[in-house]
Order: sequence, then C-alpha cells, then structure tokens
Amino acid sequence: MSVHQAASPQPAAADAAEWAARANQAARSVTRTFGRRLLFLPGTHLGAVSVPSNTVKGLFGPWHYWWQAHYVDCLVDAGRRELAATTKFDGGSRPGAGRLASRLVTTIRLRNLFRFENHFYDDMAWLALSTLRLEKLAEETRHPGRRRNAYVRKKLTLQFDSASTDDLGGGTFWSTQRDFKNTPATAPVALYFARTDHRERAQSLVTWLNAKLLHPQRGVYQDGLRIRNGETILEEAIYTYNQGPVLGALLELGGPENLERAAHLVKSVARELAVPGTRVIHGDGTGDGGLFTGILVRYLALAARDPRLPTDARETARELVRTTAAAFWTSRREAPELQRSKAPAEAPFIFSPNPLRPAGETYPPGAAVELSTQLQAWMTFEAAATL
Repeated sequence: MSVHQAASPQPAAADAAEWAARANQAARSVTRTFGRRLLFLPGTHLGAVSVPSNTVKGLFGPWHYWWQAHYVDCLVDAGRRELAATTKFDGGSRPGAGRLASRLVTTIRLRNLFRFENHFYDDMAWLALSTLRLEKLAEETRHPGRRRNAYVRKKLTLQFDSASTDDLGGGTFWSTQRDFKNTPATAPVALYFARTDHRERAQSLVTWLNAKLLHPQRGVYQDGLRIRNGETILEEAIYTYNQGPVLGALLELGGPENLERAAHLVKSVARELAVPGTRVIHGDGTGDGGLFTGILVRYLALAARDPRLPTDARETARELVRTTAAAFWTSRREAPELQRSKAPAEAPFIFSPNPLRPAGETYPPGAAVELSTQLQAWMTFEAAATL
C-alpha cells in the first residue's frame, strides 16, 4: 500500500480505531523492548537509550533527559486512550500507561541525582509539559501521584521564570550558560505558560518569536539568537520540531492574530517541511533528530482538530498527520531478535527514523535501535488516533 493510498479518506470511526490499535502496538514495542528498571529497583521505569543495550553504558552513559520526557508524553497519550476504552494497552496483567508514566517521572528524578532541574531549559520545559498532562490524566482517573506532579511543575516554573528575561528583547535562554535564546526553549516554555494560566508571559514569548525568529518569506521559525563576543548572531537553521510547540502556543492562546498565524504556519510547514511531492513530514535522522518529526506531528493534530482554524488549514494539518503516520507504519519491520520475553508474545515492531525509508534499511537486524526514533513513530500514531 502506497503512502498516498494510506492517506485516502476513510470512515472517521474506523480510521481512528485502526490508528489506536497501531498506537497500542507501538506502545507495547517500546515499553517491552526499551523499558528497564533503574538499578533493578522495584517500582522504577526508564527507557534504554538504545537496544541491544550495554548495562554499564546504560548506567553511566548519556540517558537523554528530554527523550524520557517525551516518553512520558507518549504514555499519557496511551493512558487517555485506556481511559476511553477501559482496557489497558498491554493487557490486564501489566501496568497501565498512566502508572508507567508516573513511575517514569519518579525514575527521571532518581536518575538525575534526585533533582528535576538540569542545565537545559528546553529539556525541563518538555518534562513540565508532559507532567502537566499526566497530572490532568491522574485527576480524571483518581490515580495517586498528583502531589508529585505539582511539585515538578513548581520546581520547573521557577527555572522558566529565571530563564525568560529581557536580554535580547525577550525570549527564553536555552541553557544555564545564558548565551543563546532560541525557539527550542522559548516555544515549549511559552506553551507551558499558556497552559498554566500565565497568558501574558506566554504571549510575550510568542510575540518575541514572531519578531525575532519568524522567517519572513518561508513562514517558519528559525533556530535562535546567540551572543558571541558581545555580538548577537542569528542562527538561521530551521528544524521541524521547533514549529510544533509554537503552533501549540498559538492555538492555546487563541485570538484572531494568533489563530491567523497558526493557520499560516500549518500551510508553511506543508510547503517547507514535507518531502517534495508528498504530504509526509521529512525525517531528521537519529539521535535527538529522531524525535523531531513526531513532535511536529503531535501539534499538527491539535490544529487539525481546532474548529477555530479555517477548513483548509485543518484539512492540511489532518493530511500531514495521517500521511506521515501511514509512511511510518508502512516502513516498519518486525524485530523478533529484540524480543526480551521467552514466553510466546508478539514480536516488537521497529520503525524507521525516516518515514519514507524501510526500517529494514535504516535498522537492519543487528543494528542498534535508538529510543528517540521509536518514540517518534509512536507519538505519530497517537496523533493520528485523535483524528
């Protein structure tokens, strides 16, 4: 089945159910293949950076705080579907998605030396956004842990307050070095402020992004402003994922100007960031880039469902989400070599970091598979399941 065939119109209910089933398969593949206890401690859960994994490297090597934050977000997506369907994504005998997400947040703190703060404000913003969503899920399910989630938000809000200054006219610093204000930090912090009723602060950050980093011709947001030897240097790179939280902040704030900008951004993304001749958002490789496409698609799904946007913008966003999801699904492969359980079970799926390249090419048997790329496909299926 081709990408374009996969994106053809289908009955809404059947299509959503199919994508929900696919999201469940991706969720099982990630949690069973990458999920680990920290130091074998009961009640802990963390995603291995790659599989097959080296135990020593896993304990002492990089563990990618912000990948784990997006892992929380994916689990919250699955938890919301569990709540609606009243069935667990991984069967009745295993922990539900909400419980796994709660364990993951606790384990992030343990792995981060008993702190939620780190040196990068964008990392912290992603965790703050995911725990905010987890807190709302907990309220709906009456699941314990809300006090812990509120504690996370309190600690991290203080960090965002200190990083969002008048230097360079506004915006949010990227790191504690305070020499770079950029879209990767400013956009998710703006979205976080908007979702926690700090609307004036959120709007000021969005206004700064529009004034300083919006490319006037291409209609998408550039990377940031760097302070070097007393001079301000524009970093002109344009990354897919940066457009996502900007879009989310525009929609969250609302109002005619923000909504008009959101509609323009959807159209610019389709023109600038889709693979030519398709409606598939291009991939950005492995490592951190392995998350980029999925993050953008997550927020395109919000635009697709927003009745305040013009019909053409909503339909464009919907097509980008579904076509990109279909490409990730079509390019998957089964990976029985990564199956950890000796008991009979479905083999995990492996998803390509590039939606238009088969996973058999990008991740052939024996290759190390990175968590970021698998979360990306999972969150894309979750986005498609909401449409």
